[in-house]
Amino acid sequence: MKALTQEQVDSFRYNGFLFPVPALTADEIADCLAGLARLEGELGGPVADAEVKWRSHAHMHSPWFNTLIRHPRILDAIEDIIGPDILVWTSTFFIKEAGSATYAAWHQDGGYFGLEPKESLCAWVALTDASREAGCMEQLSFKGQPRLYHHSPLGLPNSINRAGQTIVEPFDDTNPTAMALPAGSFSLHHELAIHRSAPNNAAHRRVGIGLNFVAPHVRVDGPVRCRAILVRGEDRYGHFDLIEPSGGERDAEALRRHQIVSDRYRENYKIQVTKHEQRFAGTAAE
Repeated sequence: MKALTQEQVDSFRYNGFLFPVPALTADEIADCLAGLARLEGELGGPVADAEVKWRSHAHMHSPWFNTLIRHPRILDAIEDIIGPDILVWTSTFFIKEAGSATYAAWHQDGGYFGLEPKESLCAWVALTDASREAGCMEQLSFKGQPRLYHHSPLGLPNSINRAGQTIVEPFDDTNPTAMALPAGSFSLHHELAIHRSAPNNAAHRRVGIGLNFVAPHVRVDGPVRCRAILVRGEDRYGHFDLIEPSGGERDAEALRRHQIVSDRYRENYKIQVTKHEQRFAGTAAE
């Protein structure tokens, strides 16, 4: 174990989530928030109000974000769960303005990922306090028996997930755990962990970043070859096209690479929405 205890790893494998894990120093938090401010200054407003591509894969155009996905405290925790070979295949801003109605319905991250096996792991990094009042995530334990549930992209108003995806079959939503996180810490959750978040009723902006990691044996079950970054170890499988950021902050080459990664991710996502519906339509027919 590099960052977690065996007890923490066992808890994660049973429940599907773990929190809080300390990571960033005050100076590192400040660097990240300054980088976000530069981005939003260029966009002319909040990331959430900009074109959808700006919400994801900022590691391709922002050096501070590229540093974050390689943070040793985060990678040490990821390695304790998925092993020494680690890919980042997507990342997302999850920002709720102070007093906003933005929320997330019950869902699983892996509903439309299309990954096989379903072993993606998200490190959700809090850059400001993600308290219960501020609309932190609430997680349900999968009690050692993870499975994929039927989702639909309902386009819910005020959803922090652009598709407004939510689970549309019965499940036990009793006894959720509120994953309150102080700024600089992160939580971990499995792609099949069921979670939601309430609106931000706090007086401060809730700034969170989701970093999605996979081991190289995981692949996308579909025709699109997504791109990923190798952040630790080796890739002996070649299921993703490996790419590195150019190193510039939104210069022409950085933006070109970001667009490629974004386009492939979106293309796969659309395909996986259709495959998900087909999968559950077939199950219902049986």
